[in-house]
Amino acid sequence: MEITRRHVLSLLSATGLAAVIPASGASAAPTAPDGARAGDAGIERLLGNARAVLAGTAESNSRAETAAKLAAVAATARGHLADMAAAGGNELFRGLPLGTSDSNLNTSFRRLYEIALASRTPGLPPGAPPHDDATRRRVVDGLVTLHERYYGDQSQGYYGNWHHWEIGISTSVTATLVLLAEEIAEQQSELTRRYIASMDAYLRNGKNGDVDLDSRFHTGANLADITTNRILQGALLADEGRIRKALEDQLTVYATIDPYHLEHGVTDGHYADGSFIQHGSVAYTGSYGKGLLSRVVQTLTYLDGTGYANTGALVPVVHRWVTDGFAPVIFEGWMMEIVKGRAVSRTGGGYADSAAVAEAVTDLSAYADGERAAALKSYVKHLHTASAAPPDPARFASPLTVVRHAAILADDSVPAADLNPAARCAAFNAMDRTVHRRPGHAFALARSSERISKYEYMNGENLMPWFQGDGAHYLYLAGEDQRQAFGVDYFTTVSPYELAGVTAPDERRQTVPELYGKPYYDNPEHPLHFTASSESQNTYVYFPRGTGRHSGGAVLDAYGAAAMVQSDDVAYAERDRLPDDFTVYRNARATKSWFLLDEEIVVLAAGVGDPAGRAVTSTVDARIADPDDTVRVSGERDGGGVWSGDGTGRLRWLRYANETRRTAVGYLFLDSPGERRQPVAVGLRTVTRSRRAVRTANPDTAVTRRVFHAAFRQDAGAAPRAYAYALVPGVGERELRGYGADGGPLAVLANSTRLQAVRHAGLGLLAVNSFGRGRRTVAGLRLDGPASVLVRREREGRVVVAASDPTMRRDRLTLLLHGRRLRPVSSDPDVRVSHVPGGTLLRVSTRHAYGRTVTVTLR
Repeated sequence: MEITRRHVLSLLSATGLAAVIPASGASAAPTAPDGARAGDAGIERLLGNARAVLAGTAESNSRAETAAKLAAVAATARGHLADMAAAGGNELFRGLPLGTSDSNLNTSFRRLYEIALASRTPGLPPGAPPHDDATRRRVVDGLVTLHERYYGDQSQGYYGNWHHWEIGISTSVTATLVLLAEEIAEQQSELTRRYIASMDAYLRNGKNGDVDLDSRFHTGANLADITTNRILQGALLADEGRIRKALEDQLTVYATIDPYHLEHGVTDGHYADGSFIQHGSVAYTGSYGKGLLSRVVQTLTYLDGTGYANTGALVPVVHRWVTDGFAPVIFEGWMMEIVKGRAVSRTGGGYADSAAVAEAVTDLSAYADGERAAALKSYVKHLHTASAAPPDPARFASPLTVVRHAAILADDSVPAADLNPAARCAAFNAMDRTVHRRPGHAFALARSSERISKYEYMNGENLMPWFQGDGAHYLYLAGEDQRQAFGVDYFTTVSPYELAGVTAPDERRQTVPELYGKPYYDNPEHPLHFTASSESQNTYVYFPRGTGRHSGGAVLDAYGAAAMVQSDDVAYAERDRLPDDFTVYRNARATKSWFLLDEEIVVLAAGVGDPAGRAVTSTVDARIADPDDTVRVSGERDGGGVWSGDGTGRLRWLRYANETRRTAVGYLFLDSPGERRQPVAVGLRTVTRSRRAVRTANPDTAVTRRVFHAAFRQDAGAAPRAYAYALVPGVGERELRGYGADGGPLAVLANSTRLQAVRHAGLGLLAVNSFGRGRRTVAGLRLDGPASVLVRREREGRVVVAASDPTMRRDRLTLLLHGRRLRPVSSDPDVRVSHVPGGTLLRVSTRHAYGRTVTVTLR
């Protein structure tokens, strides 16, 4: 039975906490030998589990599958030992001077851990570095040196990035203390206590050396990291109170976020619709979300059999995260760009991101039962078989996971199966994202609003992010290696002003380092107190929200509608309260809809222009190809006639084909009511740029790609315009011609800043987005204000209606279906059906629905 949100909250309540955490950890722990306290047995089991997870066991490491993992562990440690031997003054490792660089200190601690790991990994040749007593002594000596000279003095520490001091260093140190507990007890008996006292003191965004659930730093993935460390530290200190408190704090990440009843004011975490948010307003499933998933599953493994927690009660919650949150945003093993924040600029790529999910799901399946375990194992195999770059088990954190993963792949009774149905439309309205999947493609859309950030920039990452939340889309084609189509090279070679789906003013913006000479804006004396990690920095620099409230959509079965009113970011809107030397940028304007069908993705845009009079570009699509790929662009002019190559023209359709990869996308240009088709500018050019252009820490590697770009362009001072077109993935020229001059089964019924609607005759589907107050009517449907509505008329005489509030501010929607009276066959409890003169009236309650789709079936 699926754990409900209410059940999770009850687990976290004062009276229900014992359902997960027994009243006394000692009383529930396994029976201890030789009359020792039961709590001691629980602690020993916890530490033993942790060592097994980190280093593996003699049994796991004797398996052939772990050989590559063990070799990598040993090679890494040997390299670090060589750098340790060659270190100069103020260095523990060659090339990492200490005293002013928090990054170097964090790296030095991580390298000590990696040496300690090799020294404790069963299966490595004993008696010689790195698996010998001398190596372990060197690690202990290194810990002493770092604490005495660079870490223990609180007056000298805590410079630079808070994450290093509160999470990064603590994670490495805690794991090292666990691995070498015996050696440390013999050589430096007080070292563990000294380190834990220092780690507590560096928890400066906490309270009294502990977690503070009211702190914006102690949420989501960050909270999971901190509390997992504190669980292990409690075991090292034999402090069951510390273990229990850390577990209670970590349990809060399991609760589904209720935006109308926030706990501790926290918006970070998983939402009912599958969304995941970190940093208060960033769509982040593919970065912080996978970090949280990994940490939580790791902690479940640490706790197994200890008696400190009933982990079985939590497995169904994590399973729902995977099914509703992760699986929809992973296409053929590729993590979609729309949920990665600043991580889109990193070189790792979407396959590496989903490998971390595969790793966590592999371990989660070991703690699940029945159908849930079977589905998770099938998904692990799917991620391996569907990916152009399958997960490399040698990169998994634990040898135990390597063995489990190999067993799943070798089990012929486990079929490879996605957790998604072949056709799925997912409205992640809590994080302003939409994903539309079909067997041959997936369409991912990034929106923004007053709730959700337009983008994320931080620490020199994602340097040119300005329009990534302004309707940017990513059309993934089946069977393609997505590294050649998206990832860091897409953002490197495609202009940030010409991302697919974006409407942007023609201007050159400067990156944060260009503007301010450092990776953040520094002005601590201003009343807003701008420092590297201040709330003002977050609000106006790192991840500014939009200022529009209309961003949302509805889903009917596997079809969808989404809408957004493009807005300025909060920095421009609040420019009068910002410092004089703070740079703000004004956005263009557009009201946009996306209607997500079987073969077509229809895009309508109205009111497109710029109040400041600048030229504006609205990009239909942008795609990249290798320089040696054979790319063909063809089309047909409005009124007939072949069109090919670069240039601008009024087109009926356009087709981009990468013949080398055997992929194609068609573009239908549709008439808007009362308007002619607008001219389309098409280009195919070769672009070479360094990956460092999008992230300062990237290698200075030049990337060359052929960039296809199709867009509508408006001259400076032009009046607002409307555009209508459809993306048709995988289509051939013959099929595009078959749509005919009138768009075939597609008809644009309305395209204005008040109402946008299409009808697909073949599907019997009417899809509508309305904007602003007031009544409006289209195709026999009357609406009373902003709404997203899908109406499907089926052959059996049934009519299915799905509706949502895209503003998340309305208490009720009122819809009138003109025509014969209809009665409800099945209905969401939030719908009331009544008959009025001329038709059927639907009153849809949307109070506190947070963009959820409400559905009713009528006959």
